[in-house]
Amino acid sequence: MLDDIRHILIESIEVKQNLLASALLIQQIADRLVDVLQSGHKIMVCGNGGSAADAQHMAAELMGRFALERRAFPVIALTTNSSMLTAWANDYSYTTVFARQVEALAQAGDALIGISTSGNSQNILRAIEAAKSRQVHTIGLTGGGGRLADVADLCLCVPSHSTPRIQEAHITVIHILCALIEEKLGQS
Repeated sequence: MLDDIRHILIESIEVKQNLLASALLIQQIADRLVDVLQSGHKIMVCGNGGSAADAQHMAAELMGRFALERRAFPVIALTTNSSMLTAWANDYSYTTVFARQVEALAQAGDALIGISTSGNSQNILRAIEAAKSRQVHTIGLTGGGGRLADVADLCLCVPSHSTPRIQEAHITVIHILCALIEEKLGQS
């Protein structure tokens, strides 16, 4: 069992070490999100399963607080309205539950972050398409890339095929983004 624990920890460390090569991209994503917020727009975030939890985590950190006492930032997790999600999925299709919310909430200049470990989640891809048609900045967080890497304006692809390691890296990146956004906008 100790060998298994060490193996998992080493694998997690290696994936995060490989993220060092993405530092400039993470900064570009943070800069884009800062620009969105500075211009009076909002950020929307969506994902499925563990990625839905990551979307909600990011929204909570930015709307509430991450590390600094500061004003609230307008960030919405599109995963939290269970009545809308279940009604729309039941009556229409789960593939469009996030796109429908983008249609209702998105305005030009906003940002949408789609989180998908595979990069091929149809509801995330549809949300990105809906966002792009409304001149919304699109950002992807994924693993191997999938189609999300091709359709999002900016996409961070974690270099791993292990869903748990990808999710661990995503939450690390989300925490970095929250820290950078707070550092830049926390006093305004």
